[in-house]
Amino acid sequence: MRSLRKTVLLAILVSVVLVLALLHSWPTRAYTTVDVWQRPGAVLERHLEDRLPEPDHRLGNIPFHVRDSVASLLARNRCVCEGESGGVNLPFAQLLFPRVSAHPLHTAFEASELEEMKRRRAKEYKSFQERSQTPADVLIVAEANNPLQYPTQGVEVRPLKTVIIPGLALHDLPRDYYSINISATLGTLNVAAEVDGVNIKGDGEMHMTLSGSLLPNLNRQLQFVTYTNTLFHPSTADTVQFETEGHQASFSIKIRHGVTPKLYNTGSKGEYNVSALVTIATKTFLRYDKLQDLIDSVRKYYPTVTIVIADDSENPKTISGPYIEHYIMPFGKGWFAGRNLAVSQVTTKYVLWVDDDFIFTANTKLEKLVDVLERTTLDLVRDGPFVLIDCDGGGVAVTHVSVCVCVCVQVGGAVREATGYTATYRQTISIESGEEDGDCLHMRRGFHHIIQGFPNCVVTDGVINFFLARTDKVQQVGFDPRLTRVAHLEFFIDGLGSLHVGSCDDVIVNHATKIKLPWVSQSESNKAYAKFRYPPASSEATHTKNGLLFFKNRFQCLTHN
Repeated sequence: MRSLRKTVLLAILVSVVLVLALLHSWPTRAYTTVDVWQRPGAVLERHLEDRLPEPDHRLGNIPFHVRDSVASLLARNRCVCEGESGGVNLPFAQLLFPRVSAHPLHTAFEASELEEMKRRRAKEYKSFQERSQTPADVLIVAEANNPLQYPTQGVEVRPLKTVIIPGLALHDLPRDYYSINISATLGTLNVAAEVDGVNIKGDGEMHMTLSGSLLPNLNRQLQFVTYTNTLFHPSTADTVQFETEGHQASFSIKIRHGVTPKLYNTGSKGEYNVSALVTIATKTFLRYDKLQDLIDSVRKYYPTVTIVIADDSENPKTISGPYIEHYIMPFGKGWFAGRNLAVSQVTTKYVLWVDDDFIFTANTKLEKLVDVLERTTLDLVRDGPFVLIDCDGGGVAVTHVSVCVCVCVQVGGAVREATGYTATYRQTISIESGEEDGDCLHMRRGFHHIIQGFPNCVVTDGVINFFLARTDKVQQVGFDPRLTRVAHLEFFIDGLGSLHVGSCDDVIVNHATKIKLPWVSQSESNKAYAKFRYPPASSEATHTKNGLLFFKNRFQCLTHN
């Protein structure tokens, strides 16, 4: 009986603890109160002065009084790795009264390598900033000419955070009394400090009025106007109305999270370590002989570069070896689905996309392409020209034939004489706005301009199936898996506006022949491959491609040469 009583009491105790934990963690719409009084006013005042973009020396001697409750909300561009200390050391204490813990991440490295890791990270971050920031992010203040002065671009706030609105002022408007109205729609307005002689009405609301008889004091007060985002939408902008009697202006404040960098440890300084920087990705279907030729040619020049293979063959064969990752897909899953799979497994900074019938040569210098991406803002650069090989002496029809050459190519360990053609494939892509029927997609051969410092490289929009690219950018654009066997430029169409594409003609790769000679019998695998790869123009694959361009991309017409 006593044992039963103890069991019941223990069950009741555990139930009470669990109920308390549930009540403590149950989400509610009301936010908990946050202590914002952690730093003295003097620090806030200095910080506030630092936040003024270019303080007007004519206003510097006008006193102000910091509003700690507002100024403490401003970002300080510094973070401290500190957790909460103390607390009660009782059973279930962390469950009932959870404390914030902090984990310094630099402890992942030995002290002897930490400084080197910091140096590499700083180098990568600088490159990331150069690529991700544009002139549209720079703060520009419209000098008073109407006579309102306000920022025309470059003001940004994190969701639900506070920022000082820089550049607000009123000039050359002689009056006995001045009044400024400021209105927002996705946040509230306030002042981080109060200036004597200025009346403030509506602070903490979406509409605020500042007024006074002294224009210098009013302008001083405008330097402390803050904006707090109150409606959570992490990728939008608030249009702020700024007006005085007879004059008005509008400007936008971007509301968005900061871009989280995705940096790659590229190894110690010195020459480019291609194995640490590049992963080769390919998609194969039935053509294991050509895939093996590709692998053999890669290993001759880059023995430790990882090769990722996506394979949707019906009866897949085992492809193994050092630095090879072979992923099996459902039969006939498709070309772009395989691209997605292969690229999703890449962990290096760059991915080199190759078809399974390409062949590396001594002129396939990946270091040159890495150098272009490391020193420019390009996201993707194409190897080229490529050499179309015909080891049977036949002709090969290509789009852009530039030079007829005689080469020796090693295939499967045997050196064979071959004739071929170097071809350069570059496409510019543009979209012309239409009306209700949709837009027009225009594709033309050519490029936009030569890249300064790289005379053999140009900027274009679409390139061939042999390119080196930033892995995160390729993953960001992705490949539409509905495009199964006939697709390529659709990737660049989807990436137009986000992919910065280049093409260089001093890195050459070989391509196996596609010609069908009547006296050479084809293998069963080649026949099966051709059936999938080259469907008739009226096939379902062609209809699918056109349908996606029409509906997904909202195009009514495609023009090309």
